[in-house]
Amino acid sequence: MALNKNKDLKLFYSISEVAKMFDVAETLLRYWEKEFSNIKPQKTSRGVRQYTKDDIEQVRLVYHLVKERGMTLQGAREAIKHDKSGDTNKQVEVIDRLKSIRSELQEIGKNLGGLV
Repeated sequence: MALNKNKDLKLFYSISEVAKMFDVAETLLRYWEKEFSNIKPQKTSRGVRQYTKDDIEQVRLVYHLVKERGMTLQGAREAIKHDKSGDTNKQVEVIDRLKSIRSELQEIGKNLGGLV
């Protein structure tokens, strides 16, 4: 789930961009916004959601707990509530980095396979 390197300079992301980042429906993001107090994107005067990088990190945390670890919504809320030190968010960052490294290594392996 790494952000596109070219888009790192953006201040705000639309709900459709965030949905694509996590391969989820926009309706799921709206639902999580209601269920998790830590997800609160800004809204324009027309009600258009604008996600910051911090908002995206909160979505990443919920995604990890619910979709990857299989927690219930209540379980995920409790985990976030009791994680005062931010350890869960740090774990998510480490997992994402490891996934990125694995992907890079797999790509290198494919390239080397063609050389042998």
